[in-house]
This record gives sequence, C-alpha cells and structure tokens, in this order.
Amino acid sequence: MLRILVVDDQDHVRASVSMMLRLQGSEVVGAATAQVGIRELEASHFDLAIVDIFLQGTMDGIEVIRAFRRRAPTMPIIAISGVTVLDFPTDDPELSNVIFLPKPIRPNELIYAIDSAIQSRPF
Repeated sequence: MLRILVVDDQDHVRASVSMMLRLQGSEVVGAATAQVGIRELEASHFDLAIVDIFLQGTMDGIEVIRAFRRRAPTMPIIAISGVTVLDFPTDDPELSNVIFLPKPIRPNELIYAIDSAIQSRPF
C-alpha cells in the first residue's frame, strides 16, 4: 500500500484525487495549503506526493515541490495543473523527475503517472 500526500487548495480536486487513490488501495493524506503539506511531510513518511502547481497563498506548488525535494529528495512527485505543461519549468534541477499531469485528472492517467513515478525513483 502506498502512502500518498495530496496538496491541492481546491476541495473537490483534493477529494476526487483522494477517492481515486483510496479505491486503488493507497493511504491518502490531504493538505489544503502549502504549509499544511510541508508539515505533513515533516511529520511522517510518504511514498509519493501529488502537488497542484497553482496553490493559493504564500507559496505556490513549485515552491512546495522544492521544499519537498529538500526534505525528501528521493520521493516521487506528480505536479498537477489545469494549465498547460508548457508553464512547468522543467529546466530547474529541483524539478527534474517530476511528472506533470493535467487537470481534469482521469483515473487511468493518474494510475499510470503513479506507476511511472514509483518505478523511476532513485533508490
């Protein structure tokens, strides 16, 4: 069973992604803000994180991913957004190996992205 942290400020997105993951047998912890997501990661181990790029508040999703990389450098991360992949800065070393998944998220695409992220993680 995977333990997955989902950081998204939209309640309906966080809830639907969490439901998809639970139906696949994962344990899911949701975070509505960047700060809550970082606190959750500091308090516990996660096998993977799913982070919305455009979070409301003092930190955006890119900053959250960078913070996650500093705290858990080998944890796979999936970035999600309703905006095109072209807005995702792939040339940043801290963002390498981040898988981008556009919203709306389809269950089969989410499962494929998780499988790819888990298989590509460094050990």
